[in-house]
Amino acid sequence: MHRGVTIFTHQVLKNPNIVPFKSTCFYSQSNSFTRRANGFALFRLFSFTPLHRRVPDPDDPANLMKEDGVSVCSQMWIENFREPDRIITNLASYLRRFELWVLAYQKVCADEIGSYMPRSSITRSALDDLLALRNAVLDNRFKWGARLEFFIKSPKDKTDYESLSKRKIKAILTTTQPAPFQDKLVQEVLFMILEPIYEARFSQKSFAFRPGRNAHTVLRVIRRSFAGYLWYIKGDLSAILDGLKVGLVISALMRDVRDKKVIDLIKSALVTPVITSPLDGGEKKKKKKRKYQKKRVLAEDEPKPDPYWLETFFGFAPEEAEKLPSWGHCGILSPLLANICLDELDRWMEGKIKEFYRPSKSDVIWNSPEGEAEQGNTSWPEFVPTSGPDKTRKMDYIRHGGHILIGIRGPRADAATLRKQLIEFCDLKYMIKLDNESLPIEHITKGIMFLDHVLCRRVVYPTLRYTATGGKIISEKGVGTLLSVTASLKQCIKQFRKLNFLKGDREPDPQPCFRMFHATQAHTNAQMNKFLSTMVEWYRYADNRKKAVNFCSYIIRGSLAKLYAAKYKLRSRAKVYKIGARNLSRPLKERKGQSPEYQNLLRMGLVESIDGLQYTRMSLIPETDYTPFPSNWRPDHEKALVEYIRLDDPKTLKEQRSCIGEQGLVSPQDYISMLVWNYKRNAIVMDQLYLVKTAGSHTEGDDQLLLSSNHENYDPKSNEEEETEEGFHASQM
Repeated sequence: MHRGVTIFTHQVLKNPNIVPFKSTCFYSQSNSFTRRANGFALFRLFSFTPLHRRVPDPDDPANLMKEDGVSVCSQMWIENFREPDRIITNLASYLRRFELWVLAYQKVCADEIGSYMPRSSITRSALDDLLALRNAVLDNRFKWGARLEFFIKSPKDKTDYESLSKRKIKAILTTTQPAPFQDKLVQEVLFMILEPIYEARFSQKSFAFRPGRNAHTVLRVIRRSFAGYLWYIKGDLSAILDGLKVGLVISALMRDVRDKKVIDLIKSALVTPVITSPLDGGEKKKKKKRKYQKKRVLAEDEPKPDPYWLETFFGFAPEEAEKLPSWGHCGILSPLLANICLDELDRWMEGKIKEFYRPSKSDVIWNSPEGEAEQGNTSWPEFVPTSGPDKTRKMDYIRHGGHILIGIRGPRADAATLRKQLIEFCDLKYMIKLDNESLPIEHITKGIMFLDHVLCRRVVYPTLRYTATGGKIISEKGVGTLLSVTASLKQCIKQFRKLNFLKGDREPDPQPCFRMFHATQAHTNAQMNKFLSTMVEWYRYADNRKKAVNFCSYIIRGSLAKLYAAKYKLRSRAKVYKIGARNLSRPLKERKGQSPEYQNLLRMGLVESIDGLQYTRMSLIPETDYTPFPSNWRPDHEKALVEYIRLDDPKTLKEQRSCIGEQGLVSPQDYISMLVWNYKRNAIVMDQLYLVKTAGSHTEGDDQLLLSSNHENYDPKSNEEEETEEGFHASQM
């Protein structure tokens, strides 16, 4: 091809008459077409004409991606939130969407290699393997938990499984191994398909393992909705998170999803056994001497381990948020399946809440028939005024993972009856044997522990100001109860002791943090500052936020002071504070503890700047966040979905147009119609004026009569049928 073009160009340069240029854009009558001009014209011609047109490869998997995977997921969320009650029968069409598989590959690779992989960076071989995995799933050839034969491997997995020795193969087949890369891909695709289906159906009473909801949301809901309750039932159903019978999980799943291929995939993931190996040789490890461990250099594609401050914060996980379900080969699907199973309990409790509610007219707060009307002071919802002897019977419920909390306003006998019904329901539905000890009934005066926060009640006597009839402002002393949500310092001490930061109960004594012994002072302080910032955020909604954070700062500061005293041989914490200041921001040295050249070295950039510890004084700790929490709260992404669906509904447009018409305004569509109508009227009037003037028999009165017809009343409905495309374009001009 290249040789043919070269010969043709050479012949044209020698004989310009070969190509007729009379009708081309390069021909000019004023200048003769020379060889140089001819060559320039050909250069421009060939520069704008592609010589090589790549023929699309029909076997390229990239041709299967018609749109972006994120847009496919967004469409699934919109469809399920638009019709949340419909039964899903065809999910195989989404399993065939190659865009979802590519998006799942990007997500799993981000977890594997620690960085995001753009779609343009995915190799052709990876796309081919990904397509083979998709076809295997659709053809029922995929098997969970494969150890040696894979359709696709991780980008960082360079192992040649065909050349392994028998000993290594036996070790792979008989010992505990991480989940295969292809299993994670299938789990991610199933998760992206099933999550929007069930998020549109889940109860608003559950808050664990769901997007946009966390432990802080639970604490805010408790402060908003659990004020005034006397009896509390705290239940531990975490045995469900350890696993249920496969039949119970599949039956719960088939309430809303009836697609056989998806159900079979999840069922095989639950049924396929997970190979685990017991830990042996513990005594042999004790006999071995501890060798010096060199610092291991991470590979380029290897993700960094969690920093020390993050590991420490994970150690503070409360009991309710500590357990994460892991069922068979389901992986990230396990929390979703647990919520699907426990959603039946949520729906049952919602029915009990409506059944239990009995309003009282003499009650100050809850006296509406439905019980959903917002009453009282919404900016101070944790305060409940004291009512008369006839009080409203009311109940509320919340669930975080496998732990539930039920608040009851009424006699204790009602709480005991509800507990009995709850035990029977769990036995019938989940085949779990519960007793009264696992569902204790406690009074609010004893303090209810939930998510490492204590719920208690205090009697307060605030001054109530309100406007009476006639606009008169009345101030009087009131009495009521205040729901207090405080951080448990006892639980905080327990968590610090578990992490070896202190010892003792009554007078906790900080212990040196030897994990950071070989780190620099700047790095150690930076790690602990991140940990303290996270603790400040964790206790954001606690009434005693300042006290709890100040205690954490005292423990961390004392631990670092003891560490520095041992590291720099200063013998006591007092000497460390004297040299390094209260917040340990000054540099410490081994002998005299003074470093006069530090500022000069810092200026030259030869040493790290040392940040002092934060929150060393009570005044530096932020106040408790008392932002009002709405009763019908929903996450931001659900609000956006609901608003988008509402605006996309044609009924909403009709309502807006009718509202605009009632207010005497003009909608944009009517305004455009009016412009078109005015254009037509002006054209007709001008034509009539021209005809009259050319006839020579017109007067000034005729002009005024014709022009006044342009100002008649406009009716947009009568003009809709006359509106044409030509008139619309004319109005735009």
